[in-house]
Amino acid sequence: MSDAPVRTPKRRSLVLFGTTALVVAGVVAVSGIIGRAHSEQELTKWTQEQAIPTVTLAEHLKGGASEVITLPGTIQPYYKASIFSRVPGYLKSWNVDIGAHVKTGQVLAIIDTPDLDQQLDQAKANLASAEANAKLAQLTAHRWAALVSSQSVSQQDADQRTGDAAVKQAQVLAAQAAVHRIQVLEGFKTITAPFDGVVTSRDTDIGALINAGGNGRELFTVSDMHRMRIYVSVPQAFVSRLKPGEQATFDMPQFPGRTFHATLVTTANAVSDATRSMLFELQTDNPDGLLPAGVYCEVHFTVPTSPDVVRLPATALIVTNHATEVAVLGPNNTVHLQPIQIGRDEGDSVEIASGLAPEDKVIDNPPETIESGMTVRLATTPSQVAAGGKAD
Repeated sequence: MSDAPVRTPKRRSLVLFGTTALVVAGVVAVSGIIGRAHSEQELTKWTQEQAIPTVTLAEHLKGGASEVITLPGTIQPYYKASIFSRVPGYLKSWNVDIGAHVKTGQVLAIIDTPDLDQQLDQAKANLASAEANAKLAQLTAHRWAALVSSQSVSQQDADQRTGDAAVKQAQVLAAQAAVHRIQVLEGFKTITAPFDGVVTSRDTDIGALINAGGNGRELFTVSDMHRMRIYVSVPQAFVSRLKPGEQATFDMPQFPGRTFHATLVTTANAVSDATRSMLFELQTDNPDGLLPAGVYCEVHFTVPTSPDVVRLPATALIVTNHATEVAVLGPNNTVHLQPIQIGRDEGDSVEIASGLAPEDKVIDNPPETIESGMTVRLATTPSQVAAGGKAD
């Protein structure tokens, strides 16, 4: 065992060592706290950035200098007459059937009118009686006029006989008018064509009871189809873009691949309250009779487009219970929901009638949670929208 004395550390050295250890521990603790605070700030910043939606702008679609509007139409004859009888009776015979080409005045049918014939005989008898009474009254008036000069009768009596003769003569004129009226009606026993055309319907047959006037049944329909009228209901949005004199084309399902031409002639100049459309009339020649009456067709109008019309993809629309809106990107990437009115819906794209300017930046596929005043991030690539990533 060594006899060397054991040296104990001095108090100053112990204090210095302890102080150094405390300083080092404090530095380590502060560094840890600062590191955790920085990490929390980074996490909060990242979370906030992830909460900002990343969006892309919708591309404003551009059309050409003109566009084609296709609308349904109905083809009708240039003239169309429904033939009714003016006299009651029974159908004696008919001479033409549907599809027959007829000329003006051609006999279509003949009506047997026994009641009218009897009325004519009675009217003629009344006329004969009136003429006999008038003749007798005239002779009597002449005789009494001769007796006045010899003062055998008074002037008053003579004047009465003269007046009675005038009354009887007026009755003759009335009877003649009655006979003439029935003779005119007798002429309506023969049904004739009012103009050159085609018989498009026959709704009667031999022996059928015929009633007179509008209370009766339509006997024939005659249509003049050398030229056809085409009626089209044009929506209000396109009315001002179509003027009489413009050319159009149309096609029919029964003639696939074939195009016909027509001219816009006139318009109704009034919009229907029920459909908010205006009736347009076009006309086209039909020399070979190829176009039938009453058929459906599709009419194609070529109209110029307005440079101020905004067209957007349908994916940019926000449809609510109250209105249709779009999300417009404003200053500092803030969002404003703008109500709009759609002028024309083409399925994958729409034409904006009002509520949007051509220079407005519209967000495409806006998130469901988007609202006015929200801040968004504009993506530089489409993949950033799909991934929800952040723009560079």
